[in-house]
Amino acid sequence: MKTLKRWFAIGTVLLTVVIAGGSGWLYSIYKSPTLNADTVVFEVQRGSSVRAVANQLAAEGVWADADFLYYYARLSQQTALRAGEYEVPPSISLPDLLALLQSGRTVQYQVTFIEGWRFRDWREALAQLDNIQHTIMELSEEEVAQVLELDYVLPEGLLYPDTYSYQRGATDVSILRQARDKMVRVLAEEWENRSDKAVVKTPYEALILASIVEKETGASWERGEIAGVFTRRTNLGMRLETDPTVIYGLGDEFRGNLTRRHLNTTTPYNTYRVSGFPPTPIAMPGTDSIRAALNPEPGTSLFFVARGDGTHQFSDNYSDHLAAVRRYQLRRASDYRSTPPPAPPESTE
Repeated sequence: MKTLKRWFAIGTVLLTVVIAGGSGWLYSIYKSPTLNADTVVFEVQRGSSVRAVANQLAAEGVWADADFLYYYARLSQQTALRAGEYEVPPSISLPDLLALLQSGRTVQYQVTFIEGWRFRDWREALAQLDNIQHTIMELSEEEVAQVLELDYVLPEGLLYPDTYSYQRGATDVSILRQARDKMVRVLAEEWENRSDKAVVKTPYEALILASIVEKETGASWERGEIAGVFTRRTNLGMRLETDPTVIYGLGDEFRGNLTRRHLNTTTPYNTYRVSGFPPTPIAMPGTDSIRAALNPEPGTSLFFVARGDGTHQFSDNYSDHLAAVRRYQLRRASDYRSTPPPAPPESTE
C-alpha cells in the first residue's frame, strides 16, 4: 500500500512538471492564428469527420497542428462542422475558424435566368455550371415537372426568371425549386391585385398571356398596351395571331425565319389557326408581363407591328395595320432591330 502511494505521488509530481512545462507551448498554439496570408476557400466535404477536417486544414496550410485542432474541437464541443465551401480570412483564431466551419455561411454562387427564356434555355444555363449536381439533364420536360411537383404537365412558364444563389454541390433541382417557389409568390400577389378587365380566368391563363406579352416586346412600357390588344381581341372573339406562339409550336423546326408555310401549319400553338390561348405558356414571364396580363391597358387598338427599333406601331383597324406593315416590315431599314431603346423618361409634369 505504501508503495502504491509512493508511485502515485511520484506520478502526480511528474504530471505537474509536464503540465507546467507544456502549458506555455499549448497556449502558444491556441493563440496562433491561421497560416493563410490571404483569404482562402476551404471545403468541408459532406460526411467528413472532425479528424478528417483537421488533417485537411493542416494539409492545405490553413492550420499548423492537426492533432491540436482535433482535440481542441472535441474538448470545446465544436464538432458540428457543416459541409460546404467557406472563405477563411487570413490570420483568424482557432475558435473563430471552428465557429466559421459550424456557421453554414458557405460561399454562394449565382446563376441568372433571363425573362423570356424558355425552359430549354434554363436547362442549357444549368448545364454550363460545373459546381452543381446535374440530375435532370436526361429527363424529359414532363419528368422535370413531376420532380418539381408542379400542378401542370410542363415546367414552361412556372419558374420565375431571376438570379438565384446556391452553394457548391447543390442540385439543379434545388435551384429550380427556388424559382418555382418565387413564381408561386409573385403570381399569387399579382392575381390578388388583378383588374376586373382582365380576360384570363385562372392564374395559369395569366401566365400563358404573360408569356406571350414577354416574347412580343422587350420594351416594358409597351406591355400593358400589348396585353390590352390581346384582351380586346379575345373579347371580340378574334384569334390572337401572334408569331411567338407559332414559333414555340414549331420547336426545332424553326430556324430563325418564320414563313407563310409555318403560319399555315396547324399546331396547338398556332394562334393564326386556332382560337383562344395556347395550351401552355411559351416562356418564363417576369413580373411586368404578369402584371400587364392581369391589368391590360384600356384602348381601341387591335393590331401592332414591330417598327424595327424595338417598339411597335399600334393600329385600331386592319387597313391602318396593313399600312404600318408596309412601312415598317416590307421596307425594312438597314438598322432594323428587335431590341428596345432605353425607356422613355418619366414625365415631370
